[in-house]
Amino acid sequence: MHSIKHITSLQNPLIKRVLLLKEKSRERKKTGLFVLEGLRELQIANRTKYKIETIFFCADILNDHQNDSFLESFSPEKLISVSNDVYKKLAYRDTTEGVLAIVKSKDHLLSSLTFDNDSPLILIAEAPEKPGNIGALLRTADAANLDAVLIANPKTDLYNPNIIRSSVGCVFSRNVKVGNTTEIISYLKQEGFQIYCAALSASKEYTSVDFKGPTAIVVGTENSGLSDEWLNSSNQNIIIPMEGEIDSMNVSVSAAILIFEAKRQRKLNV
Repeated sequence: MHSIKHITSLQNPLIKRVLLLKEKSRERKKTGLFVLEGLRELQIANRTKYKIETIFFCADILNDHQNDSFLESFSPEKLISVSNDVYKKLAYRDTTEGVLAIVKSKDHLLSSLTFDNDSPLILIAEAPEKPGNIGALLRTADAANLDAVLIANPKTDLYNPNIIRSSVGCVFSRNVKVGNTTEIISYLKQEGFQIYCAALSASKEYTSVDFKGPTAIVVGTENSGLSDEWLNSSNQNIIIPMEGEIDSMNVSVSAAILIFEAKRQRKLNV
């Protein structure tokens, strides 16, 4: 690599910009930019056509030839070398191969949602608060190759560094849209989706419902569940029987059980 800028000072304006984007949701929303950390995450974002603005790398950490080859696929103007001390200040994790980037966010409006098949299977999470849960839901969605994930009434922006980290880059690989509960319900009814809400009341066991048509599986928070607006719009509430002392599981675990039952049914229908 030739003619690449090298930064050793934490007072450098570019370094301050990265820290601001990493720490402030308002700055991410204002600029339409976010910080992506980790080589695997960067490779997924690049493969899914995210616009990579600047890549910061630490040569002391980035010591694998394949990693060098990947970075060399970008123009030198996009690459900035940083010292070990600077990278440690910027990075959340020690295990990110010495690479992070400033990336342009994509459109996640509900109005831009499209599908490649006639019977989409989608997951909806209402008002999830914990970035770790959102990341886990996105990983489940990726594992099941869902057609979309919708976040209703989001409590945090999708490009929160903890969501990127916990999703292991699946926030880039999935078709993710956001909106409020009212507009999402309106969209689902207009498009002929069956709405199945995970709830404790007026519920059928999840294995007894038909997931083979256009299906939306809706999960709420572990503390308060789903809002009345969702429950009143549900075609059928569904439940996972509990045989122990507690009456609920982590939302990402519950979602995975429901999603893979839907996938099982659809395979039988092929």
